[in-house]
Amino acid sequence: MVDQIADSTAGEGHELAAEAAVARARELAARPGRRVLGITGAPAAGKSTLAELVAQAVPGAVVVGMDGFHLAHSVLEARGDVADKGAPWTFDAEGYVALLRRLVAEPPVAVWAPEFRRSVEDAVAGAVLVPPDCPLVVTEGNYLLLQEDPWTAVHALCDEVWFVDVPERLRVERLVHRHVQFGRTRDAALTRGTEGVDAANARLVAATRERADVVVVLE
Repeated sequence: MVDQIADSTAGEGHELAAEAAVARARELAARPGRRVLGITGAPAAGKSTLAELVAQAVPGAVVVGMDGFHLAHSVLEARGDVADKGAPWTFDAEGYVALLRRLVAEPPVAVWAPEFRRSVEDAVAGAVLVPPDCPLVVTEGNYLLLQEDPWTAVHALCDEVWFVDVPERLRVERLVHRHVQFGRTRDAALTRGTEGVDAANARLVAATRERADVVVVLE
């Protein structure tokens, strides 16, 4: 792993509240060069929310989501994998790792990253610009600490990876609400979140918590 912040709060698995985590991100961004902060956690844990909080607090920071590497919906349809959308094998993980390698290369160059748009349920290529002078890239997604190739390369390409922890009932409520917003019935959303692919993915991600550099506890 790239050299971590050496302060009194450092330490693998150390728990922080959101405010303290944002302060830690500011300190990370103040170090020379472009820094990469990973944020992981189960579906609907609050990864995107924390990533945006950090980006707002660090001038020039850019958020690059792992979800930009979802395989196209048409590809998943052709493979019969639509029901598993969001599982590790429904991403271009090699492409995501390659992007991270470009982001940490010296000297820093402009990098265009894809973005997942829920309105169309697909990724859009070249949607996010990371300029050469970007001090901090915040990359968030479910599988940043997964111990399966090629995901295993992600941790070493980040300065730190944080795990977002939230009460399970709140996480499931958020997840169900998200699915309802995008067209599922509440019953279908609840089934997917508690018994279906989202539940399986959540268990897989929860098992990676111990590998995090910091655990951010959200209420």
